[in-house]
Amino acid sequence: MLKELLTSQIIAHAFIGGAIVAVVAGCVGYFLVLRAQAFAAEAFTDIGFAGATGAALLGVESLAGMIILSLLAAAGLGILGNRVRGRDVEIGMVLCFALGLGVLFLSIYSRTSALHSLSGINILFGSMLTINSKDILLAFASCATAVGALSIVHRPLLFASVDPAGAEARGVPMRALSAAFLAILALTTAACVLLVGILLTASLLIAPAAAAVNLTNRPARAVALSVATAVGVTWLGLVLTFAGTIRHLPAGFYISALAALTYGASLVLRKRFRTMRAFEYPHADRETG
Repeated sequence: MLKELLTSQIIAHAFIGGAIVAVVAGCVGYFLVLRAQAFAAEAFTDIGFAGATGAALLGVESLAGMIILSLLAAAGLGILGNRVRGRDVEIGMVLCFALGLGVLFLSIYSRTSALHSLSGINILFGSMLTINSKDILLAFASCATAVGALSIVHRPLLFASVDPAGAEARGVPMRALSAAFLAILALTTAACVLLVGILLTASLLIAPAAAAVNLTNRPARAVALSVATAVGVTWLGLVLTFAGTIRHLPAGFYISALAALTYGASLVLRKRFRTMRAFEYPHADRETG
């Protein structure tokens, strides 16, 4: 039984798809947390939901609908630039409308078949046990594009994220860079939603990266730790799902819970490191200040 489970194509697809999502979420999530734009991840998941259900209603590939609508939203936010700050209420209203639009599209789509209703639920909560080869190829292509674009802009993006005033003074095109990152985030979110659903995508984008930022100030180490954490919680969550604990619970629950626990542990470790540093070097802050 165990041998059949380990050699199952369903499980192989789940682990491969989970790894693809975790790697790109770990990379993009680091800059997302560094730029304090976690709200943007939630925004694109809601907008992606409307795009996915609208595309399904029109008989188009769900990923295409998510990408198109998310990129349009990224362009709009990029045009606003710094003016988007302080407009949380207005943006929140737009997101509520997008979510409501998605629910409307899903309601119309699900009336034609019970299977269609199930596919809409999978968009929200994900179903890693139904990932197929086509989904993996589509997600891999989208994630590879996002990581490739991120590798091109990562240096100025890091500078702009850490020291916005200094970057602007040095002539870094802040608005164009912000729009580029939002487009990368939109593409990443759409690809992740395709495999793991809306709710789990936000968890993988935010929690592992936030834990990494708590544990190290070095960008390369933080990105590596973020990716390793995202892959680790995803694979461990899948193992718990397939092996079973007291009850067979969904993979999304295990992965989200492990991600949250990892972030909580990082807060404890950060506080412990600061306490140890203050004890060993009581005048360090005064000397460096």
